[in-house]
Amino acid sequence: MLAEERYQIILQHLQENHIVKVQELVNLLNASESTVRRDLQDLEAMNLLRRIHGGASLLQRRSEEPDMDTKTLKNVQQKRIIAQLAAKMINDNDCIYLDAGTTTLEMIPYIEGNNVIVVTNGLPHVEALVEKKIKSYLLGGMMKRTTRAVIGSVAMQTLNSFRFDKAFLGANGVDPEMGFTTPDPEEALIKRRAKELSEQCYVLADSSKFQEVAFCKMFDISEASIITDELPDSLKSSILSKTKVICEQSGA
Repeated sequence: MLAEERYQIILQHLQENHIVKVQELVNLLNASESTVRRDLQDLEAMNLLRRIHGGASLLQRRSEEPDMDTKTLKNVQQKRIIAQLAAKMINDNDCIYLDAGTTTLEMIPYIEGNNVIVVTNGLPHVEALVEKKIKSYLLGGMMKRTTRAVIGSVAMQTLNSFRFDKAFLGANGVDPEMGFTTPDPEEALIKRRAKELSEQCYVLADSSKFQEVAFCKMFDISEASIITDELPDSLKSSILSKTKVICEQSGA
């Protein structure tokens, strides 16, 4: 198969799945791992994709954010692993903030603490919390259509009424130098304030989020612990020197 043909197959597969693993492409193209890695390197040089640990992802504009339905279909197994690890951090009688987003939504079935109180800005989260019979509060404010998150000044006023033992937040980008980032300035404000109102803060991010940088900074890496499915080897020293990382690899 010619290199150009492989390029087309790789890009088409990326368009359909948003993220591809090297081993998937080895099987798909019936090519060696070294050939696939060289193809990904060439395509990145052409600014057609972005290489990540173990594969590649679509290029995404810093201000662009997938909607809730699209996010729900991405990295499902990784999100489930992260959700289970995060839920273990919740103790009896904790008051927690649960950020809008698909990974935090996955946490709810795994919450086992007694007398837990949850405040959230995620509309789907409230429905799941009611099903789980967990006492919960939904922030008031403007509902963002794409992510079904409540944001804006009214949400901020409501949020300021609470204090939390722990906050569990999502992020679109995790970078040792640029910190935790998200595309929407108003969501960034809500996330930042929730962190400030919490004794402990955890950011839930699957391995595809590392070295991504979105439009708006939430806060520095050192200001929250990270819960992830896998920490890329290339980032271990730079991230672990700044914050705690909880992941499946560590046996947490």
